[in-house]
Amino acid sequence: MSDELVLVTGATGKTGRRVVRLLDDLGVAHRETSRTSATRFDWEDRSTWAPVLEGASALYLIPPYTSVDRAAEALAALGETAIAAGVRRTALVSTPDESGLAAEASLAASGLATTALRLRWFFQNFSEDFLRDPVRSGELRLPAGNGAEAFIDADDIAEAAVRVLTEDGHAGSAYELTGPRLLTFGDIAAAITAATGREVRYVPLTEAAFIAEQLAFGVPEDWARTSASLYAQIGSGRLASLSNDVERLLGRPPRDFAAFARAAGTQGLWN
Repeated sequence: MSDELVLVTGATGKTGRRVVRLLDDLGVAHRETSRTSATRFDWEDRSTWAPVLEGASALYLIPPYTSVDRAAEALAALGETAIAAGVRRTALVSTPDESGLAAEASLAASGLATTALRLRWFFQNFSEDFLRDPVRSGELRLPAGNGAEAFIDADDIAEAAVRVLTEDGHAGSAYELTGPRLLTFGDIAAAITAATGREVRYVPLTEAAFIAEQLAFGVPEDWARTSASLYAQIGSGRLASLSNDVERLLGRPPRDFAAFARAAGTQGLWN
């Protein structure tokens, strides 16, 4: 792998920093970048693209969070820049919905050798991000009904990404990265309760009630409505599907949430 240089965008994010750590462990040369890093990559500033891509053979790519049309145009242009830089492999972070599929199509149309990693909600949302404080409070008050999702460990995502970034044979593939079982937020609350010994309850809300509570907490209205729509996706049952792609890539089953919750509890992440 002496000629490999992996460019990791979003290197400070939940999956990006794990990809960086695994590349370190493997001794694979890499360049970390984000909008605020010394080596800056900014979707809104195209002058930053070519410098960070120079010499890169592989690319871990977090797509732009913007309208589908604007994202499609930016991804097509980025693909052309990456090809000119000599990028041979790309792991594109994607989602199993319209915007994710549109992003995949746009990047593929540029001719860049791309593998799509279609992600689900992370276990770490409950320990490192926006659902940690609700867990600590003892209540998950969310508008997801009894819908189930194939929650996945971000460490599994990172391992899958590193395989794609360092091995041939994945270009043109799309991997659905899911956990081993479907879980409702009630199941999540029960697993955390069992792991920590402190009660956590799931309280289903209507979208209107959830938005009203978020506004009362000072959350911007646009974000409150966006969040409500994401929970509603789970509630609709559209994400209630499983895949064996993690096992196909890693040669082992994906990690289970119960084991994750026990480890997080032992580490005191919800204290």
